[in-house]
Amino acid sequence: MLTKRVIPCIDVDLDEDGNPAVYTGVNFEDLEYTGDPVEMARAYNEAGADEFVFLDITASAEGRETMLDTVSAVADEVFIPLTVGGGIRTEADIKETLRAGADKVSINTAALERPELVEEGAKAFGSQCIVISVDARRRYDEQGEHYEQVDGESCWFECTVKGGREGTGRDVVEWAGEAADRGAGELFVNSIDADGTKDGYDIPLTRAVCDNVSTPVIASSGCGGPEDMYEVFTEADADAALAASIFHFDEYSIGECKEFLAEHDVPVRL
Repeated sequence: MLTKRVIPCIDVDLDEDGNPAVYTGVNFEDLEYTGDPVEMARAYNEAGADEFVFLDITASAEGRETMLDTVSAVADEVFIPLTVGGGIRTEADIKETLRAGADKVSINTAALERPELVEEGAKAFGSQCIVISVDARRRYDEQGEHYEQVDGESCWFECTVKGGREGTGRDVVEWAGEAADRGAGELFVNSIDADGTKDGYDIPLTRAVCDNVSTPVIASSGCGGPEDMYEVFTEADADAALAASIFHFDEYSIGECKEFLAEHDVPVRL
């Protein structure tokens, strides 16, 4: 079994004074100030994170560019792979984000609107740089393509855009397969239903994607502790587990999570 990765993530927005700040919420709403992105990046690099994810959570919805000055400052503090997402719409945006210090870019809305962007990015910069992010929401109707049983009910998972604000009608599992075929090097699977709840990852969602693609999958949303990471690794076969609030508020350290996983025979980098 390949080594599993533990990845902290910061959601960054502009505060009232226009300065970048980290926020944490529930179901993509009710955001509260959490800290300074550069300081948090430095701390997670020192704490033993395998990678680090920086998401500009309102760039796409507001139609603005990613805050590249802050990305550059964060890149100066982390010596592990850095993924940056939010507001990336074109091949030129990918280039500028990589030039600012990112190792990978995470793309959601723009790839759904124009899937050719995945191929263009992979061809220009390599598949390893292109992470396709999906913000999935459960739907209990007959409009989907791939269904899972969840608590005795049949549901499918819809891709949403603009920070979960708008549905697309696109089936997550179907889109994940297309994105992988077009050259995505990794899939970043977020659950709007589980986001910020600390009730555990959305196992049916993550497992459905992992079962249908060979591309590495990062599980995101809902982590309440190392037991949830263990579950998403063993029950859904995710390649990486992303978490935010449990680390931001010092409920668990990255080291504690990794030690728990190692003790339960999940291979991690200690």
